[in-house]
Amino acid sequence: MTGRSVPRRSPQYAWLITNPLACVALFTAIGFWIADPYWYKSWLGGLVALVFLTIANIGVFTVVIRRQGFMVVVTEIPLVLSLYFLPKVMVILVSALAIMVVQLYQRLAPLKLWFNVAKAAAAASAAVLVIAVCPPIRGVGPGTWAILFAAVMASAALGPVAFAGVMTIVQGRHAGQEALRAGTAMLVAAAANTVLGLVFLIVLDTTPWAALLLAGLIAALFIVFRSFAEFFRQHRTLTDVYELTLAVREHGSDGGLPDVLLGRVRALMRSEYATLWLPAQGRHPEVLLTSRMDDSGLMDISPTPAEVRDRAVATEHAVAVGDRFAETEDLRPLLSPAGLKDLVVVPLRSGQVTVGTLEVANRIGGQLTYRATDVQVMETVAAHAAVAVENSRLVERLRYDAYHDRLTSLPNRRRLTDALAESVKVRAPGEVVAVLAFDVDGLRDVNESMGHAAGDKLLSEVAKRLRAIAGPGALVGRIGGDEFVVTLRSESTEVTVQLATQMREQLRGPMVVGTLTLDVDTAVGVAVQPDHGDDPEALLRRAELAANAAKVVPYGVQLFHPALESRAVRRLGLAGELRKALENGELEVFFQPKVTIGDRHLVGVECLARWNHPAHGEVAPEDFIAVAEHTGQLSRLTEVVLTEGLRRCREWADADRPLAIAVNLSARTLLDPRFPNMVHELLKQHHVAAEQVTFEISEPGMLGDIERTLPVLYQLRDLGVRLSVDDFGTGASSLSYLRQLPVHEVKIDDSFVQGMATDSGDLAIVRAVISLAREFRLTVVAEGVESELTLDLLEEMGCEIGQGYLFSRPLPYERLEAWFSAQTEPESTPTGEVRRLRAVI
Repeated sequence: MTGRSVPRRSPQYAWLITNPLACVALFTAIGFWIADPYWYKSWLGGLVALVFLTIANIGVFTVVIRRQGFMVVVTEIPLVLSLYFLPKVMVILVSALAIMVVQLYQRLAPLKLWFNVAKAAAAASAAVLVIAVCPPIRGVGPGTWAILFAAVMASAALGPVAFAGVMTIVQGRHAGQEALRAGTAMLVAAAANTVLGLVFLIVLDTTPWAALLLAGLIAALFIVFRSFAEFFRQHRTLTDVYELTLAVREHGSDGGLPDVLLGRVRALMRSEYATLWLPAQGRHPEVLLTSRMDDSGLMDISPTPAEVRDRAVATEHAVAVGDRFAETEDLRPLLSPAGLKDLVVVPLRSGQVTVGTLEVANRIGGQLTYRATDVQVMETVAAHAAVAVENSRLVERLRYDAYHDRLTSLPNRRRLTDALAESVKVRAPGEVVAVLAFDVDGLRDVNESMGHAAGDKLLSEVAKRLRAIAGPGALVGRIGGDEFVVTLRSESTEVTVQLATQMREQLRGPMVVGTLTLDVDTAVGVAVQPDHGDDPEALLRRAELAANAAKVVPYGVQLFHPALESRAVRRLGLAGELRKALENGELEVFFQPKVTIGDRHLVGVECLARWNHPAHGEVAPEDFIAVAEHTGQLSRLTEVVLTEGLRRCREWADADRPLAIAVNLSARTLLDPRFPNMVHELLKQHHVAAEQVTFEISEPGMLGDIERTLPVLYQLRDLGVRLSVDDFGTGASSLSYLRQLPVHEVKIDDSFVQGMATDSGDLAIVRAVISLAREFRLTVVAEGVESELTLDLLEEMGCEIGQGYLFSRPLPYERLEAWFSAQTEPESTPTGEVRRLRAVI
């Protein structure tokens, strides 16, 4: 993207100012020559004045306005003396010669040289004209002071006016106004210098020998001015770097880093160009953006020769090319073809990797060029910029991960929900927004027979095919283990069902997984807006319900209808079957490992009930638990899970690998006064120590009727079992009741743990829970640990135990034993032998 340039004329138009100035000086000199034909007899004084004016014209410091540098000098002091002691023609001549000598030494372009010479001669002419129209100078009294002061100030004022005129002609009215404002501010320094020159005049009038002392004083003042200017420049640079750092820190992670960085770097380094180059890396495309003076916006080109950039990347050090850098003499011929006079390229380093470069070119201000100190400033800025680039990419990566499935790179449920919310807002008349939920059949068999790697390959192939057959206008996402969703716009509900049927048939083609070729079938559920609602979450949920129903439909496609959402009816139908399943031992207990975060020791398992219904397939735990609660079978369900957990706990202890168990309790169970006695009897029956058992009680359930649940909680504590507050953080009264509850640990709800890596709010909640638990001396368990980044954050915050898919999913006993062998190894500790994870995969 190229910004709009400010209209500029050729610098040759400066002659529109230079020529009139030269004419004024010439005619003035001729007029005074006629009036004083023997002015040249004062050649010795003119020579002395020339020397001092030449020295004074060496700039103390430079003020940069746009592309031009305006030198701040102390010529007023020798000018006062010249106006008093020398003929008027001599004053004009030595003023012009002094500036010419300095400009030739500095090798300025002819255009600038003649402008500066004409300006100096015209300024001296203005001064002598003021003296000419005033009463004759007699002595060094106050009248003389006033005349000389007026003359010198007239001379000082003409310079900024002429400079502002050139800037207006070449670069526009705004640039001229800037130059005029800067020149007006310099008049204050000119006035001070004039007063100082008058003091010198008085001293010299008293005794000519004072010239020696005054020369020393002038030299000292020159050194002081230069030192002050250097100090001021360093202070300003530090201030600018600090402000740039704050701006980069504030805006560097929101995608606007180039806009924030480049303009400030260009202004800080007083450069015509500032460029940020980031090579392509992974999902990140190449970035090449340049800020150029007088242009709004950024350009996608750079004047930097590729050879210079390549050397900076290869050497991993800054490369500066210009008059002051002899070590890069071989690169200097590359500058002229690119229209550059000097250049600094600094690599952006992140650890041991170069992630790009930060570049500035063409130091503005005539004879000014980059110095070694400028390179140091650039290196400081580049260090902050590199951190900002990496942070920006990290945030982008986390944001991408938060909205995409890691295995298939498809949008996840959150992304699909957001996209649906936008789609339903802009639906055209006569069309529907369709949600197609695809449930892959047979994934569990593939995982169990061939391993999860084969299952992941199968899911990746399904994702690839869905993207290919869905069409360019559809959004394909993955919302669960074997569940995919396609959202699209369609003409009608009937057309959507036909399309779903066609997509299902196309998806059924043979898929190669390992050495096998599988025919994978899917069940498709269809929900459309507005027929089935406008809420994105509701549409997704109803499409999933339809997909579950489609599993028992011969053609595998089911359009949602309200009867599918009546889960209460379905649960009532499960009531009798649940009783039968409990009596016949059809419910299975799965175990999910719990691991210490610090040393990766396996310390226990959570016991979870699972029910694979002969007709309905896997029944969701919340479904049959709700049925058990409403039909009085909850006590029996809890007994079945606890009994199986204690039996396995005893077996593990006998095999010299003791593991604690955790069992979930419902709030209804805590209202049963017989429950502690049942626990006591089961502990004795299986010869398991009470401290090996933890009961996890949901926080909202525990706090719902705390006065009635407290007696049972205290009885369980007295038995010696451990008590845990499950789903901690989701209740409304945690802080007010936690202190009086007889609990030993808190279990952070997985909704906070899973979001802590990308959501600062979730991270703050997890940090607060851990800090609170430390204050109450409670163990902290984090559930829902699914990534290494989450694990590292938890370890940093001091969380003791973790549980989640990063370690293992809930497994049946046989697969858990296989997991023990494959993923753990024995390790001796002062308290005995424990199982330690080999690696987190």
